[in-house]
Amino acid sequence: MDLTKRIGQRLRAARHDQKLSLSELSARTGSLSKSRISNYEQGIRRMGLEEAQELANALGTVTPTYLLCLEDTDPLTQQERELVQYFRHADERGRETILKMAAAQSDFTIE
Repeated sequence: MDLTKRIGQRLRAARHDQKLSLSELSARTGSLSKSRISNYEQGIRRMGLEEAQELANALGTVTPTYLLCLEDTDPLTQQERELVQYFRHADERGRETILKMAAAQSDFTIE
């Protein structure tokens, strides 16, 4: 399969995993139009490094290197993706609760 199409499939899959529309993802980027993102997803146009970084930041669950097919392992497991989704859809109080529960269940400390 053509690399540009594989890149597009990864982008579409990452967007669908978060149940985002093209318009919602476009709004999160602040500078990429929904038609441009659609062109990337369809393999009509290949994104550059800056666009991959912007889309990865907007999605928050993938890296630019993953989107560009430079690494094959997804940075998050399915459980980690679910946790991110719960966190993102929670209100402020819910986010604080999720963070407290995670901290209480972990030996890891954030400094």
